[in-house]
Amino acid sequence: MKKEIKKLEKVIIFTDGACSGNPGPGGWGAIIIKNGKEKEISGRKRNTTNNEMEMTAVIKALQTLKHSYEVEIYSDSAYVINTLKKNWIKNWKSNGWKTTSGQPVKNKKLWLELDNLVEKHSVKFIKIKGHSNNYYNNRCDKLAVEQKKKYK
Repeated sequence: MKKEIKKLEKVIIFTDGACSGNPGPGGWGAIIIKNGKEKEISGRKRNTTNNEMEMTAVIKALQTLKHSYEVEIYSDSAYVINTLKKNWIKNWKSNGWKTTSGQPVKNKKLWLELDNLVEKHSVKFIKIKGHSNNYYNNRCDKLAVEQKKKYK
């Protein structure tokens, strides 16, 4: 008997994070596009880093998905994209959460959460150039910056 493969519905996610001071006040923004509808989400943290906000944007966007999807994640964060696309996270896990230089991996708690969320979907990570002519990336940046500014 042939096993039927169910085609997953596609979702497109754009994300960005912002931080003043690094560490300092930060914000994140994401746009989730599903069935032609766009949903914007954003948030902030008083004392954070840019990388934490970039990761949080992806985490919060994936948390909105209640079922398994085929997901395309667009981000200008080389840190997020390279870690997941180039399997750095797999190497960190097998290396006891140490980098190739033997240092503890930063943001381990966020990486564990993100890794768990990614496992629920079929995810493709796409690096985009920040502060360019990408409408959605620019919109996510604006959301993140607006959130960050709420602490001033």
